[in-house]
Amino acid sequence: MTSTIRRVLDAIYDFAAVLAAICLVLILIVIVLQMASRWTGISFPGSTAYAGYLMAASSFLAFAHALNRGAHIRVSLLLTALGGHRLWGELWGLLIGTAASTYLAWYAVKSVYWSYAFNDISQGQDATPIWIPQVPAAAGAVLLAVCFADNLATLLLTRRDNIRSSAIDQPAE
Repeated sequence: MTSTIRRVLDAIYDFAAVLAAICLVLILIVIVLQMASRWTGISFPGSTAYAGYLMAASSFLAFAHALNRGAHIRVSLLLTALGGHRLWGELWGLLIGTAASTYLAWYAVKSVYWSYAFNDISQGQDATPIWIPQVPAAAGAVLLAVCFADNLATLLLTRRDNIRSSAIDQPAE
């Protein structure tokens, strides 16, 4: 059962990373369309806003995947210096990360709700209902909170988190 949950969570994190990559490709397409619209004199209102929305979506959707891949900044030097007390350093870091990401996720979801409830639209020429670009950012924030909680629970149960060590964390041979 535990391995099934682990596979499902990892698949969700990986899927969000694929969506983040798609958002990056869409940013490229928007920029190319912006260039083409300038060359042809055709108006493309809101294109910078769309690129910004996609950038926010790609960032937030990639957070959980990046965390488990060891791509977030970790103070490995400090954790290594803790020696036998490294577990306490990891626990402290994951507790703070879980609390902060849960706080972020709560308010990101709340922001989507209120933007939808008030029918808030963007200030730019595109007049996009602002809850639409907020949804992927809120989803990414929720996934990050789940990922931190997942790592915290795993650390408490197995004394090891799910974060893969990067080459920087490995001692030189």
